[in-house]
Amino acid sequence: QVQLVESGGGLVQPGGSLRLSCAASGRTFNNYAMGWFRQAPGKAREFVAAIGWSVGNIDYADSVKGRFIISRDNAKNEVYLQMSSLKPEDTAVYYCATRWGGPDSRTNEYPYWGLGTQVTVSS
Repeated sequence: QVQLVESGGGLVQPGGSLRLSCAASGRTFNNYAMGWFRQAPGKAREFVAAIGWSVGNIDYADSVKGRFIISRDNAKNEVYLQMSSLKPEDTAVYYCATRWGGPDSRTNEYPYWGLGTQVTVSS
């Protein structure tokens, strides 16, 4: 059974940085893409970033380009989201997800999800 566990969330001031991690288990993840999504109160879950199994196969939402970096360690079955220059509008629960195949920005293309980690950007 696939299990995804996020960590690294917390409270940070505007302009600050955080690094989220997601540990995957339950199967081998060869050819599985890993994605990060977020959901703010009262809003729909939205795409943040995704990374494929192959090097360089990465996609970002326009709202985070230049501020967030997604990476993965295939040997550890982990994916990371380095977030910099954080803004109050980045406040949300951040979810890790995985799917067989390449990166995709559509929420419904991911069958496996973690429980999320809260990120709050506030002074």
